[in-house]
Amino acid sequence: MTRSFLLGGALTALAAPAFSAGHENAADTGLSYGQRPAFLISKMADGPLKDELAACMGQTPARTAFSIGHRGAPLMYPEHTVESNRAAALQGAGILECDVTFTADKELVCRHAQNDLHTTTNIVATDLGAKCTQPFSPAEGDSDARAECRTSDLTLAEFRRLAPTMDAANAAATTPEDYIGGVAPWRTTLYEDDATLMTHAESIALFDSLGADFTPELKGASVDMPFDGFSQADYAQKLIDEYKAAGIDPSRVWAQSFNLDDVLYWIENEPEFGAQAVYLDDRYEAEDADEGLIDPMDAATFKPTMAELKAMGVNYIAPPLWMLVTLDESGEIVPSVYAEEAAAAELGIITWTLERSGPLGGGGGWYFQSVTDAIDRDGDYYEVLDVLAQDVGVVGVFSDWPATVTYYANCKGL
Repeated sequence: MTRSFLLGGALTALAAPAFSAGHENAADTGLSYGQRPAFLISKMADGPLKDELAACMGQTPARTAFSIGHRGAPLMYPEHTVESNRAAALQGAGILECDVTFTADKELVCRHAQNDLHTTTNIVATDLGAKCTQPFSPAEGDSDARAECRTSDLTLAEFRRLAPTMDAANAAATTPEDYIGGVAPWRTTLYEDDATLMTHAESIALFDSLGADFTPELKGASVDMPFDGFSQADYAQKLIDEYKAAGIDPSRVWAQSFNLDDVLYWIENEPEFGAQAVYLDDRYEAEDADEGLIDPMDAATFKPTMAELKAMGVNYIAPPLWMLVTLDESGEIVPSVYAEEAAAAELGIITWTLERSGPLGGGGGWYFQSVTDAIDRDGDYYEVLDVLAQDVGVVGVFSDWPATVTYYANCKGL
């Protein structure tokens, strides 16, 4: 399946920036790739792709909606902060993400999960740690240190008192202060100082000012729903209402959810937003009563099928990148059956997450599990990205360091 087929018709909406001239002129000043794309190219195996990418070193960076900031630029910045998203925008990301959850007073905030405050903020080392669902418990004997702190444990005013940190925790910690640590060595804490948390509404204003479009993800609740009378439908609707209140054109919003019912709610109740709602497909973990454990490479066993999703009004699907690629008999990276089925149903394909695996010398881990045997160097980020763009035909790629994707998209004219 070729990329030209997938980018026909309505699917070009995601592939091309949807900004006004004012946004582009104001926000694109000072865009920079930084050093990382050149570093990754230097680590590629010799060949035509490396030569082509190297020849683009002198190009002027341009914003592209093919490059999506995954929680901003969390390879080096605390995720879902003002600073992380400013960095992503400066790297040319045309779409930025706020993962959306809610506080005790039902205000929408940007967090990857409702129950991640203990790994992404300093809460356990503050007086607010006592309000956590599971306050900090130190490591002892064979037991790891533990905590579980939810946004729903706090009011919005309390949430604002927290300081963001890089996503990590020290399982061997014996004090709350020691628990805030364990950052992977290929990340950094250099940019943690004075990072700023955001509400969902604040993210809308920020992203708009940066010239970027929006991909909010409605996160599953850690609390039972309805929560104090706040139903799942109320939750899904409030996300959309905040874009309407800000006067954002629906064509600039790609609302996401792993819950298909949320996507179908938007299609039925907010059709302008539902037209480009994104189903984050996690059926690689699903179990079918008749088939047993579903083989993610055998898309025909998925229920609903790709064609059935399309018939429901779903236009975009977003699986992890390993679901879209596999190895052929010669060990080359090629599109998977899943990718071919999605393309045949004319679904726009978005994928996640590039640059989340760190150094690739060990095969790339979870995100590259279907092509591990072909991954042995950092330059393979670009080898996989090229297959995703040119052979699978994805229309957008989430990245923890958007400059990597922006550089590729600019070089290839996507």
